[in-house]
Amino acid sequence: MQTILVTGATANIGRKVVDHLIAQGAANIRALTTDPRKAALPEGVEVVQGYLRRPETLPAAFAGVERMYLAPTPDTVDEVLTLARAAGIRHIVDLSGEPESWWGTVCKAVEGSGLEWTHLWPADFMENTLVWSRQIRETGAVREPRPEAATAPIAMDDIAAVAAVALLNDDHVGRAHALAGPQMLSRAELVRQLGAALGREIAFLESSREDTIAALTPAMGDTATWYVDNVLYGFDPEPGDLPLTSVPDITGRPATTFARWAADNAARFTA
Repeated sequence: MQTILVTGATANIGRKVVDHLIAQGAANIRALTTDPRKAALPEGVEVVQGYLRRPETLPAAFAGVERMYLAPTPDTVDEVLTLARAAGIRHIVDLSGEPESWWGTVCKAVEGSGLEWTHLWPADFMENTLVWSRQIRETGAVREPRPEAATAPIAMDDIAAVAAVALLNDDHVGRAHALAGPQMLSRAELVRQLGAALGREIAFLESSREDTIAALTPAMGDTATWYVDNVLYGFDPEPGDLPLTSVPDITGRPATTFARWAADNAARFTA
């Protein structure tokens, strides 16, 4: 039976990929993690130690693997793929981005490796709204520059469900799946729905670039400036640009709405 390796298996998406593989009846699942003692993965999953940013730790984990979910590590992706090819891994399902994006270095490297591939190119994660949690706790408001800016955020669990399908089905070889959530929502509407989940109104305060960076820096550190300039100002998809039915089309199950995700994760904004 084929062995499927999930890298980043204790991280946000990789851990969910393991769960979805199990739910779909997969066996011979191997999970790569930096500390197997703390992995707390389900019984029956083979846990191995290794780290994608330290390629010298990977050969033993790659031995006997046929398919691999590849978490995005642009700085070492070429070395990782060289080892994967040498180990006989056949199919890579990578979390990446369009070729022109920063994450696109991953998908270009995977295609250049000569291995079979499936790319997953997700829209903004619903989980990214957690950067608001500190502002909400301390001020009851969210500060951003463009209340009308809209996208179709996707839950990490839905990305993982797509990854599991791609790992188990050769129909997805050679395909790049742009992934999005089921609804186009403005930033102000995201805040409104989050407030509904928390049972109280959260103010959306339209703020300057500088004030937004200052509001996000306690939560995001040095990445706040990049996030404001490249995500809040730099991403303006048209409704037709985002595949709102991608998750149900691939998985056969409804995609998670932001309202549902917010209700399930409300405690994370108050803790």
